[in-house]
Amino acid sequence: MEADEYRKMAAVEDAMWYYRALHAHVHRLLAATLPAKAAAQMLDAGCGTGGLMKRLAKLYPSWRWTGLDLETRACELARERTKGVEIVEGSVTALPWGDANFDAVVSADVIYHLDDDVAALREFFRVLKPGGIVVINVPAYRWLWSYHDVATQAKRRYDRGELMAKLRAAGFGGIEATHWNALPLPLVVARRKLLPAPADGSDVRLYPAPVEIGFNVAMALERGWLRGVGRLPFGSSLLAVATKPGN
Repeated sequence: MEADEYRKMAAVEDAMWYYRALHAHVHRLLAATLPAKAAAQMLDAGCGTGGLMKRLAKLYPSWRWTGLDLETRACELARERTKGVEIVEGSVTALPWGDANFDAVVSADVIYHLDDDVAALREFFRVLKPGGIVVINVPAYRWLWSYHDVATQAKRRYDRGELMAKLRAAGFGGIEATHWNALPLPLVVARRKLLPAPADGSDVRLYPAPVEIGFNVAMALERGWLRGVGRLPFGSSLLAVATKPGN
């Protein structure tokens, strides 16, 4: 992404409804698998400005995070925002670690930027310990392509079956995937397909308090659905969790 997008992200990542919801989803999937007090080795592959690690490190101090990002500016911002966390500059398609190093790999809104997304998934598989998990978030629906994707330098948007097939191709099993951002979908479609593009690029911004509250309530309802009912059949984002076979 452009440097301006990283500055925008760093400014709003701790408060904007989207990041709060994304981090809550990742938290839910990790907490369901990893013991809260275990000294688990965690990799945020494509960590951006570090908001996910900052939030989850407070909830689970025993988890030992490492962040990696290709962009120098993102790494600088992540180091400023996550004191004491190792931040490495590098590519998710050539991770600078040996095999079986991590208990979990998270890659939130990253692989859709890549020419070869399966190469990144194979790298995640390689550096995971047997029985380790990967959590992936990507944008959904090719037909929803818009100015936002251009501003964030996206390469693609995904169908659920496509994402699951690519995880299988990388070697993963136990794959589960769901849409989310279902309730805001009509607003997202209207904003991105019917209205003029904003002058300042993407939709990454902090909205007025009543709007943020409304989105936070919608996201809480979706999390309740996912916990109590199961996967959501539609939504502008896709969230997947998968396991590297083994003990």
